[in-house]
Amino acid sequence: MHAHSLRLNPGDDLRAALDAALRQRGAEAAFVVSGIGSLRGACIRYAGAETASVLQGDLEILTLSGTLSPDGSHLHISVSDGAGQVRGGHVAPGCTVRTTAEILIAWLPEWRFVREQDPATGYAELMPRSRKT
Repeated sequence: MHAHSLRLNPGDDLRAALDAALRQRGAEAAFVVSGIGSLRGACIRYAGAETASVLQGDLEILTLSGTLSPDGSHLHISVSDGAGQVRGGHVAPGCTVRTTAEILIAWLPEWRFVREQDPATGYAELMPRSRKT
């Protein structure tokens, strides 16, 4: 495992930037250890919802975690607004960095994360595979 810190800039899309970091590194498996910063609005899909909800205004990232894979990332976030109200769920495209986002990523060079359809859940689920075999 190799740790790497990443700083995103104003206007960056959080999800797109993490997916781009994975591609630029040529990696096939990583996870977000932590993330903090601020957003200028967010798109978050809540548990059981089919589509993402749009949150307007300035938000603080309280937590960010998840897996990064060439087959699709799976990221969760919790954010608070100016009144301290907290919301959280799946990160969707449209979470725009306001001032900065500071993210710690763990790269797993000996692993490959793939997503395959799981008949039990009906979703493309994570299937970690060792690259040693």
